[in-house]
Amino acid sequence: MMRKRLNGRAASYLLSVVLTTLTVALSGCSSDKAGDSQNQSENTGAGTETVTSTETPAAETTDDLSKLTVGIPQDIDGLDPHNATGAGTREVFYNIFEGLVKADENGNLNPAVASDYQISEDSTTYTFTLRDGIKFHDGSNVTVEDIKYSLERNMGVDGSEPLIKAYGKIDSVNVIDDSHVEVVLKEADSDFLTQLTVAIIPASNEHPETTPIGTGPYMYVSNSPQENFVVTRFDDYWGEKAYIKDVVFKIEANMDAIVMDLEGGSIDMMARVTPTQVAQLSDKFEVYEGTMNLVQALYLNNAVKPFDDVRVRQALCYAVDPQGIMDFVSDGAGTEVGSAMFPSFSKYYMPELNDTYNLDTTKAKELLTEAGYPDGFEFTITVPSNYGQHVDTAQVIAEQLKEIGVTANIQEIEWNSWVSDVYSGRQYEATVVGIDASTLSASALLSRYVSDNGKNFVNFNSEAYDTAYANASAATDDDTKTQYYKECETILSQEAASVYIQDLPEFVVLNKKFTGYVFYPLYVQDIAKIRPAQ
Repeated sequence: MMRKRLNGRAASYLLSVVLTTLTVALSGCSSDKAGDSQNQSENTGAGTETVTSTETPAAETTDDLSKLTVGIPQDIDGLDPHNATGAGTREVFYNIFEGLVKADENGNLNPAVASDYQISEDSTTYTFTLRDGIKFHDGSNVTVEDIKYSLERNMGVDGSEPLIKAYGKIDSVNVIDDSHVEVVLKEADSDFLTQLTVAIIPASNEHPETTPIGTGPYMYVSNSPQENFVVTRFDDYWGEKAYIKDVVFKIEANMDAIVMDLEGGSIDMMARVTPTQVAQLSDKFEVYEGTMNLVQALYLNNAVKPFDDVRVRQALCYAVDPQGIMDFVSDGAGTEVGSAMFPSFSKYYMPELNDTYNLDTTKAKELLTEAGYPDGFEFTITVPSNYGQHVDTAQVIAEQLKEIGVTANIQEIEWNSWVSDVYSGRQYEATVVGIDASTLSASALLSRYVSDNGKNFVNFNSEAYDTAYANASAATDDDTKTQYYKECETILSQEAASVYIQDLPEFVVLNKKFTGYVFYPLYVQDIAKIRPAQ
């Protein structure tokens, strides 16, 4: 995907004027994305020490003495990579943990803990060769037993539900010899390689929830809850070494302080800042523009009234104008989506679904009348307060819905409460967030809509969808699989599972003392590529 770079100060935007009239305080929060794991782990037992480095003038900075402070909008929600919930946690963990394969910036899956792999012709057996000499952060060698342990832990071999639903397809993980492991599936799945990015961790580590140990370019040092998460370069890393030695991920939960903290030097980098914040920055920052690779939507709880009626959901789709939202929130930037797929997944993305519900307030009112709500209704949109784009989007949606007599009240809550109450507890009516893909597969976005999927937080229930998804999963031919995935997307659009809006634009700010930021098609921050500017 092509992305352009903006140099210096960005142009002024209409956003501040428009949203001021809506009494919305603009902020520099990132998009929120619901996490992949069904489970949460408590962030306990962590240390509170901080990492320091020798301070030198920028011109004298060396790799070994370098330090980077990255602002993140939410705290790490757990240290165990197999149980961590938030996508914001995954973007940090990309630097610490690796799977048998690992995604790169071009959307390719490259060997990581494994140096090579083979897939049987019937797509039921995946055989991996352990990378020679690869080490964990504690200095121990990675073994095939560690691979078996990590995969089986996610399978739920202890009788619990699989941590990753797709791992229910695994029949067995077999150690062939000291260098080879095979993963045998119960049924053919030509896409299963995308599921093997799950972190390989030591079988000997009895407390991964307090002592995270991986194989990535950075190793864990400490974390202070609600303050920071600290890592340092792993000098025995098997691959290309990181340039920056010490990295501090600083919690920036106060949306209004981001520009000040950037300018004041307490943070060097922040992803997903707003266009208004970009316009406020001095020319000592480089601003990189890309896309967030997510599906932002007004997600509706299909199990509660009035959203258990498809006509009501469709009415809201006709009343909400995605382009109007993009104009107000990001000066027109962003890409409209009409279902649960974003454009980076070009093979599956269906732009024609953007026209399923073109703005039509008359049609919306007719549907509400048919559903028994001729005078509209009132409901609450629950939004995580630390993600400004979603708060702003919710405010614009509330204004648009007034045109059809519907009152949307905005309730802002902290991220942890959003995860527990909305995502896990499903105690909500509607929410505005963005859903990302945890792996480079269509199933990462579409599996959550299967009626019995634990991540189906919108409680969508469609027999036709379940059948189409099952057909996609069972297909071994890629064209057939793609066809069924597109059928799934079409059903989501036609049945208005939610009000789909856009893939948000992403602005990443980096102090010009550093360079090398790279966008990925997944929700990650590859800090290892960032280096001191020469």
